[in-house]
Amino acid sequence: MDKTLLEIYESKIAADEIQVDDGQRAALKVLINFDNNLSLTPTRTSIFRRKKNNSTISGVYLWGGVGRGKSMLMDMFFACSRVKRKQRRHFLEFMQYIHSQMNLVRKNGVNDAIMPVAKKIAADTRLLCLDECQVDDITDAMIVGRLFQIVINNGTVVVTTSNRAPHELYKNGINRHLFAPFIELINEQFKIHQIDYGQDYRQSCLSGETKYFVPADTVAASKIDEIWSRLSGCKFTQHVIVVHGRELVLDQYCNGVARTDFWNLCGQAYGPADYLAISNSLRVLMIENIPLLSRSNYNEAKRFVMLIDALYEAKVHLIASAAAQPEKLYVEGVGAFEFERTVSRLHEMQSGDWRK
Repeated sequence: MDKTLLEIYESKIAADEIQVDDGQRAALKVLINFDNNLSLTPTRTSIFRRKKNNSTISGVYLWGGVGRGKSMLMDMFFACSRVKRKQRRHFLEFMQYIHSQMNLVRKNGVNDAIMPVAKKIAADTRLLCLDECQVDDITDAMIVGRLFQIVINNGTVVVTTSNRAPHELYKNGINRHLFAPFIELINEQFKIHQIDYGQDYRQSCLSGETKYFVPADTVAASKIDEIWSRLSGCKFTQHVIVVHGRELVLDQYCNGVARTDFWNLCGQAYGPADYLAISNSLRVLMIENIPLLSRSNYNEAKRFVMLIDALYEAKVHLIASAAAQPEKLYVEGVGAFEFERTVSRLHEMQSGDWRK
């Protein structure tokens, strides 16, 4: 007999793969209740009803801080759900797919491209699981409310995770009133549950851990490999962040942890808004091969300072390999004096009580 969702979760605790977390257990009960009702109801009917206003429940919106285990719970729920027609996608990847399908439909002369695309999704999918719901792009904001309403009206239910409460989505975005129907849809038709207590499991994983490796050689790479393996299980996807219509891509990402190279982040024409968006979407950043900084790579050095400032303010764990210790990274050239603050922050971010 296949293990239930709760049995799988408890077995992970018994095997010391995860720690006991009451917040995760509470979220798990919401998902189990939803799946039980989903499996017992016909395809085109409501799932279950809220007692307070008797409104139809069409999905679950699971939210909480980065590192609370939302993606892990989503993976377990999706694997255990008895629904046959189901798919799991990253939210931004799903929206990119929607736009590509709408473009294809428009080539056939269809004006209302959302309708046929949404109906096709519903026809193929009974359960749609979307990880890391975030809306930063106006093109997504303009269509997402109607898209999901059509999908739900045609029999699909949705389970999604997010780092933000529904009312915080697309906050301060351009023409945010066009996004309001999506927030209303979530508030009215979804079971909203916050994982609001418990400890970030990465905090304990990194407690007492060496986080800054010098020099950036094969030994350092091996040490970072070990940490990456523990935090990600060697399973990762791309993480796409949209900033002012531009896509920032982190190729190695798993549940709030990203691993990348110095040049991928600081060798690009990124600015404060980019680094702020990156920091707000992560709990741990692993950045390798930080070089010596000087007038010869002044622009890259400036970006590195902006990156560290953003990570520091967002309380993101930093694991790094570098050519030298922080105080010897940038010793000459314009900006060396200002770099002293970055040195101080790099040392503080290595301390055992960082983020407390």
